[in-house]
Amino acid sequence: MADRLLSLAGSSPARRVAKMIGVSLPPGLERDNGPWKEQSLAGRSVDVLLAPAAALGSVLASGLARLGANVGVVGDAAPFQAAGEAWARPSLPEPTAAPYGIVLDVTGIRTVEELRFVYEALAPRLGRLARCGRVILLNRPPEGNASSQAVQWAVDGIMRSLARELGRSGATANRIEVPPGAEDQLLPVLAFLMSPRSAYVSGQPWKISGHLPSQFVPTRPLDGRLALVTGAARGIGAATARALAREGAKVYVHDHPSAKEAVEALAAELNGVPVLGDLATAEGRKVILDLGPLDILVQNAGVTRDKTLGRMEPAQWDLVLSVNLSAVLELAEKVELRKGGAMVCLSSIGGIGGNVGQTNYAATKAGIIGLVEALAAPWAARGIAVSAVAPGFIETKMTEAIPFATREVARRLCNLSQGGQPEDIAEVLTFLASPSGRALSGRVLRVCGGNLLGA
Repeated sequence: MADRLLSLAGSSPARRVAKMIGVSLPPGLERDNGPWKEQSLAGRSVDVLLAPAAALGSVLASGLARLGANVGVVGDAAPFQAAGEAWARPSLPEPTAAPYGIVLDVTGIRTVEELRFVYEALAPRLGRLARCGRVILLNRPPEGNASSQAVQWAVDGIMRSLARELGRSGATANRIEVPPGAEDQLLPVLAFLMSPRSAYVSGQPWKISGHLPSQFVPTRPLDGRLALVTGAARGIGAATARALAREGAKVYVHDHPSAKEAVEALAAELNGVPVLGDLATAEGRKVILDLGPLDILVQNAGVTRDKTLGRMEPAQWDLVLSVNLSAVLELAEKVELRKGGAMVCLSSIGGIGGNVGQTNYAATKAGIIGLVEALAAPWAARGIAVSAVAPGFIETKMTEAIPFATREVARRLCNLSQGGQPEDIAEVLTFLASPSGRALSGRVLRVCGGNLLGA
């Protein structure tokens, strides 16, 4: 069902009336679901604010120049001028009047007094940030004495609160945690979070894990890869199959036999291969295992059978646990993934924060978080990445079944005051499945618009 408030937000008269009566309409979000680009920030202005002892200036200079950004700098501008010349990009001596993005490097901040730089650098610039703009804070993992760690954690609180303040204009704020020695892994993550592909990622820490290195491949990153998406007949699964195929992958399109017509139609559209099997059964799982080696496995299939625990029937518990967790564990154990491959699973913010009437569903989605964390190190030794995405409220057939009042509350309970689209999840899944996302192996990334649930 369409979000009527969001539809009204696209009308100038409706926005004027809403302002007169004091009603806030959700912002329209800028998205990009086309093929990956060589210079994803071409023509966009980005301000870089370097705190004292910032460690990432040179990395940012070369990276933003490669992405095509027009960069203004507070701090040492020399690396940015040199990088701009090397890539034939202008480097501005001062930040711009209306930047699309602001990148704040606070890797060197260790004292409460130094935190004032964040306030002084950001406060006068936020009012000029473009609609649907991006603010990225860069810092290190907490280390040192208790005071130093407290200050570094304070940066996370700034980022989360800032994301809530910016949401009314469709802008986002996120944080990238860069461990010492992982500076060369920053560019792929920064490129994604700065792009319109991250439209529904808000108020989140993305922590470079160190399990595997990324390789920045800005165009057609999945050429020659063989991928399988479970539960791909519709919604997030179908959007993910399309995104993987768009970036060069050959896709096995899987779903339950009851979705045969939709599976075959999507496979034909993508020049892929239809795969039918019921993941609640051993026979249905064997269909996937018999396909042979893969490069990418997206474990998206899932079901719900909601009921409070005291009223839940055994069959409702068993079906959800079988499809959403037992099948995921078996495929993770038995599907052969080639070296350089990736498995990406669908968790949920329900698995992080819990939901009334979803003890069975939340159990499975929390279980996936445990699976990803457990497999990251041993799979890294085999050159295979593993990660998960935890969606918030996404506009799908599943959420259409939610009662109207509950659905409206769920849509507004995030920084961006709206539900996400299946493509929002698909873009993050595709990023994690690509060489660019390998540095986030072992992580579970929330794509929820900054939802309050489990925050």
